[in-house]
Amino acid sequence: MKNAFYLFFVTVLLASCGGMNNSTGGSRKANGGVYYGGVFRMNEVEDFRNLYPLNVTEITSQHIASQVYEGLVKLSQSDLSILPSLAEKWEKNSDASQWTFHLHKGVKFHDDLCFSGGNGKGREVTAKDFAYCFEKLCTAGPENQQFAATFKDKVVGANEFFQSTEVNQPLKEGVSGVKVIDDYTLQINLLYPLAGFLNILSTPGCWVYPKEALEKYGVEMRAKCVGTGPFQVKSIKEGEVVILERNPNYWDVDEFGNNLPYMDALKITFIKEKKSELLEFKRGNLDMVFKIPVEMISDILGKLEHAHEANAPFDLQVNPAMSIFFYGFQIQSDIFDKKEVRLAFNHAIDREKIVTYTLQGEGVPGIYGIVPPSFKEYDVKKLKGYTFDIDKARKYLAAGGYPNGKGFPKLTLQINSGGAERNIQTAEVIQKMLKENLNIDIELNVLPFAEHLERLETGKTLFWKTGWSADYPDPETFLTLLYGKNIPKKASDKSYLNVSRYKSAKFDSLFSKGMQEVDPKKRMDLYLQADQVAIDDGAIMPIFYEENYRLVQINVKNFDANAMEYRDMTRVYFVPQSQIQKLN
Repeated sequence: MKNAFYLFFVTVLLASCGGMNNSTGGSRKANGGVYYGGVFRMNEVEDFRNLYPLNVTEITSQHIASQVYEGLVKLSQSDLSILPSLAEKWEKNSDASQWTFHLHKGVKFHDDLCFSGGNGKGREVTAKDFAYCFEKLCTAGPENQQFAATFKDKVVGANEFFQSTEVNQPLKEGVSGVKVIDDYTLQINLLYPLAGFLNILSTPGCWVYPKEALEKYGVEMRAKCVGTGPFQVKSIKEGEVVILERNPNYWDVDEFGNNLPYMDALKITFIKEKKSELLEFKRGNLDMVFKIPVEMISDILGKLEHAHEANAPFDLQVNPAMSIFFYGFQIQSDIFDKKEVRLAFNHAIDREKIVTYTLQGEGVPGIYGIVPPSFKEYDVKKLKGYTFDIDKARKYLAAGGYPNGKGFPKLTLQINSGGAERNIQTAEVIQKMLKENLNIDIELNVLPFAEHLERLETGKTLFWKTGWSADYPDPETFLTLLYGKNIPKKASDKSYLNVSRYKSAKFDSLFSKGMQEVDPKKRMDLYLQADQVAIDDGAIMPIFYEENYRLVQINVKNFDANAMEYRDMTRVYFVPQSQIQKLN
């Protein structure tokens, strides 16, 4: 019913504003009924932070950089299964503790002036390039935020090499578990069996880039990209537009023998307001819109009873998302170090009301833990989650030393700008609920996204809005945010994953056992147990689990939606405008 409502609502809104398909379609027919040509235009409401693979930590950067860089494997855009990428095949030993990858021959890096002689011609990728990048992945430094989520505690020699770089004495043998067998064969040895290792290899930290580029550009690689992907950077005007052009030397072909990719370029703009973004889509100046602005629903409700349903000139794609919107606590603070206070906050808010009225039904109430209910094999109904219970919330707050909120310091809730009005609207509702139900005063502080991340990663804010989307399709990518080993040794150092700095020996033990368990059912059971420990501790404050709504122009083909909003533009193409009517 909800999906039908959304389709009806958006149809009325867009149809009332006139035609919308002004995009340049494909112009050159290829084998198999696909078309070459066209520029795909999309928008991001937040600026990108960093495009260097080891520093990609948020979704905007990933959406851009994933078209430029590649790794050994990648995900399927349709079902998120593992596909070959620069490794054409691989094998593992009997207990999945040793993996051997065989690379495609003839794959070249993008043309760039970093290469020898300054002739700008990209050279061939070999196993040594992956070994180099994996060594950088295991090197301590401010430009590496990927180690904890990838090779740490998993790959033989990774921890030892990282520790040696912390004292600026890197081990000469490199990461001992990464072995170059020959130019096109790479072997990786793990500390324990890890059936999900390929998922980790699909993430940004495991993408390949040339040594020459890092040596020439250094920190400038945040926007100076040299990869092997289907698109390469043509121009970047930060905060305004990024243009990625077709890589003319791309190595892959489709099943019909056509060279990939099909499209000439990708254009990414940075319109911050969702209303303006939707208007640009209506005008035909964007080929997709991700997330419909919920604050516009009430404006259109009055038009619905007088409207007539028609064939929509766009596709509406809806998916339960592997994504959570939650509030975080700085647990190593004098306020939130008491679990009773955290539990009081969790039981004092009405998540059903927030989703129904504030979000107009776009989302699932976050009554469980940190893992969204979109994983079929992960049965969240086995968890005892959070109820809206004012009496219980007040009892917890009193047990934490603040009866009826007495003596509780005035607290600031930090949220980021962007994301339409949803962030502010949700924060205002929760601000009111905490005041009415716990007698706690909350101030709101809205910051630009980059500053917001900087403050919470460095522990300079106590209470904040955040979110997490899966890096790969496994509950592990959410639970790792609460893993004690992901807290830096020094309190002054940035904590990129476990931002709340939550630590529980019981959680860590169950999570660690789960990572090492090869049996899928036993693994999920261990993860569920770990999740329950975090719920009982009030480790975070889940608000809602996301649902992905995406509008796509009708002439866009091969652009499958998925629960991660993982985008692979390699095989996306435009049908010429002349063919649209025939298809309908």
